[in-house]
Amino acid sequence: MFYDKKVLLSNEKFLEAARKMYACSPEQSAARLADLAARHAERFGIEGARVFSSPGRIEVCGNHTDHNNGKVTAAAVSVDTLAVVTPLAERKVKICSLGYPYVEVDVDDLKIDPNEEGTSAALIRGVLKGMQERGYAVGGFAATMTSNVCKGAGMSSSASYEVLIAEIVNVLYNGGKAGAVEKAQIAQFAENVYFGKPSGLMDQSAIALGGISYIDFRDTKNPEVRKLDWKFDDVSVVVINCGGDHCDLTPQYAAIRTEMEMIAAHFGKEKLRFVEKADFYAAIPALIGKYKGRAILRAMHFFEENDRVDALVDAIDRGDEATALSLITASGKSSLEKLQNLYAEGDNSEPIPLALAIASEFDGVKAYRVHGGGFAGTILTFIAREKEKAFCDYMAKLYGAESVFPVRIREAGGTEILL
Repeated sequence: MFYDKKVLLSNEKFLEAARKMYACSPEQSAARLADLAARHAERFGIEGARVFSSPGRIEVCGNHTDHNNGKVTAAAVSVDTLAVVTPLAERKVKICSLGYPYVEVDVDDLKIDPNEEGTSAALIRGVLKGMQERGYAVGGFAATMTSNVCKGAGMSSSASYEVLIAEIVNVLYNGGKAGAVEKAQIAQFAENVYFGKPSGLMDQSAIALGGISYIDFRDTKNPEVRKLDWKFDDVSVVVINCGGDHCDLTPQYAAIRTEMEMIAAHFGKEKLRFVEKADFYAAIPALIGKYKGRAILRAMHFFEENDRVDALVDAIDRGDEATALSLITASGKSSLEKLQNLYAEGDNSEPIPLALAIASEFDGVKAYRVHGGGFAGTILTFIAREKEKAFCDYMAKLYGAESVFPVRIREAGGTEILL
């Protein structure tokens, strides 16, 4: 059977996919898929089953700019939501996610249910509705899933799940016609409208596209997207969950967007992207006293961060590693000083600034910054590859091995793994 570990390890297609998509050994990848497929066979049977994968993501530069139509660079990485999937003639989506309750959704009942807000069922229903509204066919399937896109590590487990559902429907019922950006938009629709989380489009775009990408959200319906050629293979990426509780932080996340849009409104614009940078800086004397200093600082971060993204893209294109990594660190420093999202108000533990200070002192660390939304959670580090193990071992002593995630940038976005 295709899901037997020995068979997978003799399958050149699987071995090639595993080498490209994962940071672990082929043996570990084969054991993971074999176990998942065996569980799927027990519940749904294995005839006609197919395998799909959707990565997690990291934000490389462009912290808190997407919600104001800004620019970002982000990358898909070598953790994923993995699914064994069987098409069903029955108009039901049946999903067994390991470690989570069984979920079943009627494909012909795609109304928004307020009682489902914040659940997997809401994401499934929202993706199906989003596909349908764009003229795509939808149908039933059974899936058994597992994920190592850890919640709380800022690698976007919900977006990985959404893009996975979109790609399953795209392949099974639409011949793969939907493009990466369109799948990202469908996933965002599901998260915003059905799940009830007002996220930007960055997470879903990075996951759907794969690799490292430049995304310009000036027009969110048609974002400018370009995949970049990350040539810096001597550098490893390590994400560290340094702790802190995200509970009750929603108002602080929301305040970033609100304050940026408050400054935009001063110029008669809805978003900062549509304010001229020169006009903003010329108006600072008039802004002081009328708006909170933090709001002005956050607007400064927005404009400077967009410029940094452009400079980073240029450095990557030129293969200038030193400049690229210095810009990533500069992004993090701006998040600390101007965006002010490295610790929550009144939280004296300051886990993110502390972790960054510790990482910056370690020999071989070439870039470091807050990862994702901030206030609590994770940092992103780039370290010389030969120093990766020593760095991970050191940080594991401080934060626990389960909180240290060495990853690789993965070229494939949400995709079927052809065996």
